[in-house]
Amino acid sequence: MRNMRWARVRLPPPALDAALALAFAAVSLLLGQKPPPLAGWHGLNAYGDVLTLLVNLPIAARSRAPVTVTVFVCGMWAVFVAAGYWPVVNCLAPLLALYTVASLRSLRVAVSCALIMSSVWWYAGATARETSMVTYVAQSILFSAVMIRFGVAARVSAKRADQLAAMAERLRAEQEDRARRAVVEEQGRIARELHDVVAHHMSVISVQAGMAGYVFTSDPATARGALRTISATTREALQEMRRMLKVLRADEDEPDGGSASYDPMPSVAALGEMVERIRSAGVDVDLRITGEPRPLAPGVGLCAYRVVQEALTNVLKHTSPAARATVLVDYLPHHLAVSVTDDGSPPDPATPAGATAGIQPTGGHGLIGMRERARLYGGTVTIGPRAEGGFGVHLTLPTSAREVRDVQRRED
Repeated sequence: MRNMRWARVRLPPPALDAALALAFAAVSLLLGQKPPPLAGWHGLNAYGDVLTLLVNLPIAARSRAPVTVTVFVCGMWAVFVAAGYWPVVNCLAPLLALYTVASLRSLRVAVSCALIMSSVWWYAGATARETSMVTYVAQSILFSAVMIRFGVAARVSAKRADQLAAMAERLRAEQEDRARRAVVEEQGRIARELHDVVAHHMSVISVQAGMAGYVFTSDPATARGALRTISATTREALQEMRRMLKVLRADEDEPDGGSASYDPMPSVAALGEMVERIRSAGVDVDLRITGEPRPLAPGVGLCAYRVVQEALTNVLKHTSPAARATVLVDYLPHHLAVSVTDDGSPPDPATPAGATAGIQPTGGHGLIGMRERARLYGGTVTIGPRAEGGFGVHLTLPTSAREVRDVQRRED
């Protein structure tokens, strides 16, 4: 019913309206048994009792047909007055009917019904003997104004309640939508972290395991070195996985997540260790840092680390062991520029047909993760072939909140 032109008050159940009608009828009948205090009116008889019931009992339908009930009640009240009975006996039902019209219909309709009721009141004043007409007119105006005022207040209150209910429903829907988006975003973040951790470390382990198996009998020292690299890479992968699981299993009832501290997230400062792992896997990687190194926000540092990690993992998977890669980290005044390039050395002949050397320019969850990470921190990333051969990944991240806001404003 919220789409109706005029707001509805909370309608009482039909049983309540019926009980109210019976109560009004009983009170009117009891009041009519007493002799009228003014001369010219006479007490109720059988005919008066019937008219009294016809005035009061229709109140049971006031919520379903307020205007019709008001007109009928006022008409029966006029017949009651014309028969010479005291008007006050049945004045309550018309007043309640007028209140109902004001609460359920427009002000114009309520005023029209008030005029109908007042005309009966004025008719009673015209036929009275000991009371002046001015008294009846004043009473009709005052009581009509009071009933309309209370009815309009009830209608406005009901409309406001409907609006609040609609706003609460919209707010609940928006909260559910935000919660769903938050879950999706968190799932994407966890998926990116898992992909970066698993893909990189497993690629290194796979290469080192292959090398150890190849030289196991011919070069035991190299095989032992590969096994040491596998062991160190496995420990690092497990360390990162445990850190992620700590966050996911954090106790919501404890502000600190149920743990005293967490291991720091990897950042640009840890690129040296990553480069050493890739070198131990057979890819020659050159790490260069220019500019004045400075502390970075944890998110910015992690983003740069993961992009380099994904790029070097792709170099490891899609190039030959003789490939060369360069990682350049440039600390600019307001940005961090990171690039990873390779020389495009072809993969091993055992690589399946159709594989492309170097960092793959399109497709794959890793490249999607690069772009999502960069966009999350207001940066940009470009991936593609180089004119001199090979592929390159170029990442630019703002390192201040002001720069992030400027980038996001330009994107909007």
